Amino acid sequence: MRKKSFALAVLLLCAGGVSLFAQESIESLGFSLDVLWLFIGAILVFIMQIGFACVETGLTRAKNAVNITLKNVMDFCFGAILYWALGWGFMYGKDALGGLIGTDQFFHSPMALDMESGNFYKSWFFQVVFAATSATIVSGAMAERTQFKSYLIYTCFISAFIYPISGHWIWGGGWLAELGFHDFAGSTAVHSVGGWAALMGAVALGPRLGKYVKGSDGKIAVKAFPGHNIPYAALGVLLLFFGWFGFNAASTGIATVGEGGVWSGLNIGRVAVTTCLAASAGAIGALLVSWLWFKKPDASMTLNGLLAGLVGITASCAVVSPGASIIIGFIAGVLVVLSVEFIDKVLKIDDPVGASSVHLTCGIFGTIAVGIWANAPEAGIVGLLHGGGFALLGVQFVGVMAVGAWAALASLLLFLLIKATVGLRVSHKDELMGLDLSEHKSEAYTGFQIFSNL
Repeated sequence: MRKKSFALAVLLLCAGGVSLFAQESIESLGFSLDVLWLFIGAILVFIMQIGFACVETGLTRAKNAVNITLKNVMDFCFGAILYWALGWGFMYGKDALGGLIGTDQFFHSPMALDMESGNFYKSWFFQVVFAATSATIVSGAMAERTQFKSYLIYTCFISAFIYPISGHWIWGGGWLAELGFHDFAGSTAVHSVGGWAALMGAVALGPRLGKYVKGSDGKIAVKAFPGHNIPYAALGVLLLFFGWFGFNAASTGIATVGEGGVWSGLNIGRVAVTTCLAASAGAIGALLVSWLWFKKPDASMTLNGLLAGLVGITASCAVVSPGASIIIGFIAGVLVVLSVEFIDKVLKIDDPVGASSVHLTCGIFGTIAVGIWANAPEAGIVGLLHGGGFALLGVQFVGVMAVGAWAALASLLLFLLIKATVGLRVSHKDELMGLDLSEHKSEAYTGFQIFSNL
């Protein structure tokens, strides 16, 4: 009898050990899958850097192609180092000053092979590509007349300071997060911040030479400077579309179901679908409006419309239905055409690629759209049209205004300070020659006389 009891005890102990081992294996497997998903998402977002370089190069003149390409390479390289050294700490460090700023994890370098270290490294790698996206938005709006050294200075400040501070409010557990502000993948946290900086940079720089010309009748004529390579720009837009599936879908943070997690891997499919539909609707909206407005289907407006749909859905992609995503994307596509025309011809602000319209105007709209179309009661995120009242809509407005004030004032002060010290703009002669030759002594199309410098 004793032998049977002993054998049963050993059997139960072994079964418990196997069960414990199985549980640990499942947790390890789940963590590994989450790391892999964020790594894949980060790579997709990194590809967007190539997309931005192609879009900006294609929509500007051939004599500035080297300059724009190099900017898009170097803003990531400088930004990555500064985001590791300072930006991560400001964004995700210990909260201070009532949710305004993070205060530790600067130069963070955990070396232990444990879950805490693993969480930091997988999260940092995913977040650094978002910081690079916010910084590189500015390049297009300030293209064709900015000193290269000045560009490097301000892109460093955006990655290390401006983007992380407001990012802490939203994603780092700061005061906007406490209010219930919802920005799933960054319509405001990434795109509006970059858009505000782009607009302020364009204002501080002034327009390109010959853009706004006063005629003998005293009226100002607006001259268009067509991009030199629309197929190249289209390639860039499609790369951005491709990368945006990582931008939005990987913002779930995990690929597994997760214990009690609202943004579990179950949400990945919905996010991918709403992202796809909104982008498609944005392109259609911009195509139709530009066709009616200009009497011809405009390629560059349509391409920007696709990007507008992507920016517009980024905040709400996890909490709206596919039908709502089509409405949001279509409205964003219409808005970007109206915004480009308004900024260019009414405000007389020269934004060569329409960056402020795509990222600022549609980023604001996309953030507000959460308060209108959100329908995720399981997460407590319900918009006006689904019985949620005006509470969420009000919080979204507060977030838009607060982040806008911060990003606009901080970036404007930065640009004015650079302008007053090292200088912001190239000389008239260098601008006419083209920044490829004046700033880099090289040409993108050596041996092909496809443009006139003067």
